[in-house]
Amino acid sequence: MAWVILFFAGLLEVAWALLLKQSEGFSRPWPTAGFAVTLFLSMALLAQALKTLPVGTAYAVWTGIGAAGTAIIGMLWLGEARDVLKLVSLVMLGAGIIGLRVTSTH
Repeated sequence: MAWVILFFAGLLEVAWALLLKQSEGFSRPWPTAGFAVTLFLSMALLAQALKTLPVGTAYAVWTGIGAAGTAIIGMLWLGEARDVLKLVSLVMLGAGIIGLRVTSTH
């Protein structure tokens, strides 16, 4: 169950990162509020997952999901550049996340 919680914490990290961009330096109230709520929920879920998962593994997976998810959404919907090296790097990041999960004893 901790891995499922961690996965959702990572998805919420994607949400707060995107809302942080939308907040335009905390100058827009609704995206700023959304950022604060999703950041809190992401951290709360991460804290819950850390009750049973090792901190190094959980933190690496959480940030990996957040980084990869945010980069993918940036490329697909926000017009950010797509190039072979970036795509290969995202595949490697995904492989690292999967590798951490597969090798975890929890």
